[in-house]
Amino acid sequence: GFRRLSIIDLKTGHQPLSNHDDSLWITFNGEIYNFKELRVSLEKKGYKFKTNTDTEVIVNLYEEYGENCVEHLRGMFAFVIWDTKRKQLFGARDRFGIKPFYYYIDQDKFIWASEIKSISAADKIAKDIDLKSLDYYFAYGYMPREQSIFSQIKKLKPAHSFTLRPFENKKLEIRSYWNIRFEPDHSKTESHWKEALFEVLSESVKMRMISDVPLGAFLSGGIDSSIVVALMSLHSTTPIKTFSIGFKEQEYNELKYAKLLAEKYQTNHHEFIVEPESIDLLPELVKSYDEPFADDSAIPTYYVSKFTREHVTVALSGDGGDELFAGYKSYDKMKALYNNKFNFKLLFSGLNKMIPDHIFGKGLTYYLSKDKNNIGAYFSLWKDYERSKIFRPEIREQLKGGYAENIKLNLLNTVQADFMSKMQQLDMDTFMVDDILTKVDRASMMNSLEARVPLLDHKFAELSFKIPSNLKLKGNEKKYILKEAFKDLLPDEILSHKKQGFAMPLSIWFKDDLKKYSYDTLLNSKYLYDLLERKYVKNLLDNHQKGIRDFSERIWSLLFLDEWLKQNAAE
Repeated sequence: GFRRLSIIDLKTGHQPLSNHDDSLWITFNGEIYNFKELRVSLEKKGYKFKTNTDTEVIVNLYEEYGENCVEHLRGMFAFVIWDTKRKQLFGARDRFGIKPFYYYIDQDKFIWASEIKSISAADKIAKDIDLKSLDYYFAYGYMPREQSIFSQIKKLKPAHSFTLRPFENKKLEIRSYWNIRFEPDHSKTESHWKEALFEVLSESVKMRMISDVPLGAFLSGGIDSSIVVALMSLHSTTPIKTFSIGFKEQEYNELKYAKLLAEKYQTNHHEFIVEPESIDLLPELVKSYDEPFADDSAIPTYYVSKFTREHVTVALSGDGGDELFAGYKSYDKMKALYNNKFNFKLLFSGLNKMIPDHIFGKGLTYYLSKDKNNIGAYFSLWKDYERSKIFRPEIREQLKGGYAENIKLNLLNTVQADFMSKMQQLDMDTFMVDDILTKVDRASMMNSLEARVPLLDHKFAELSFKIPSNLKLKGNEKKYILKEAFKDLLPDEILSHKKQGFAMPLSIWFKDDLKKYSYDTLLNSKYLYDLLERKYVKNLLDNHQKGIRDFSERIWSLLFLDEWLKQNAAE
């Protein structure tokens, strides 16, 4: 089934949709922001349109340009076209993977959807857990790249398209149509970059404000969402509706920064507080995500989407800024180590034992913030040695010889760029698409809200790839050039404020309001201990209570997995 969230041309946007002679049929999820210009150029070539939709523009673009049609699209998309003349399917996913694309293929059928559950509902597909993917879940907290939790269901990677000729070889031919290329241009001045960033992002925001329905913005009080709201205010004659989320625990609360910006631009501002009871949302989250997902900020992201949807149908967000402009804490720490001590190969070969525990934050090294004994520590939520203890012996045996961290290591080694750019690209290829964007897509779709991501306009991203690394991370100043480009629009407190992220106070809650819940749920689980060692889980809970270390991320990852196993056990 195809459920469409109507944003543009509410009357005639039904799908599947065909071209003028019904030789091409499309199903499409997403939004194309330059569809009006594309339509004008197609009309000049003689194309006729039955609707005012962006969907119909894609069909006609394909008729004109074939598989190169994707190169003309600015937006977020996952689509499949059935070409009756060529007897082939053509499909594509947007450049950063803002929209999801899952598929299943065998000798008889090809099934695609934006959710795993739609694929399994469409046919009796064996839902076998891929143990390698389970290991990835423990290592990263999400399924990286083309993996899903089920061995038969895969993801189409961002910036990839495919053709399938079902009556010929039945082979899925997948190709990349766009690449992240860091090619720093050292000939340009700082003021050139500032002007260019302002101009291109301003245009990107303006494009994403086109809507036939009410529109607003998520406002976290960080640099990126503040820039987006400031630019929206410049382009709007009426106050922007802004939405923020906070916690009673002050060290996790950034509402005051969001409020500063809201006051500066006199936005129509709304705030919402997330309480410990929000954990009750877990079954609903698991049902929506379809596979294990360990980022606890799925909860506040859900609530800010739910709360926002009460007022608007479309919301702009600031996601992507940390990856494009080196905003994560980890970048400057790793850069310092790299510059001072080692060449790249040495850094990733064991000398990392010298790196103290406390220096890492979210982002590329988000998962590794607490350990230093092996290279995997740079990338993982559960370290390799922990995974070797928590899995039951028979699971360990089946996983032998695999090393989940290799996905990231191999990616790092293939990127031709300076060290900082390698880090950024790695985050874009893994953490950003499979964690951040997945979370925003699921949370917004659960609430029939459309989230738009102006920083991930590919024209803006391509501009950022040309900016030298030393202007992104200048000394210890993260996102230097981005802040410089927009500093006249932002209050000083926001510019100088240290990044918080969307972290939940789980560390506190698991010792307090949710202590009983975490013990009862995990130690009485019917499903976890087919895979895991109960004693190890009990020790983890006890050590969190004793304050030996903050194990809240691991505890949350187990709670999510337990609920996921429970929901999928019957099948």
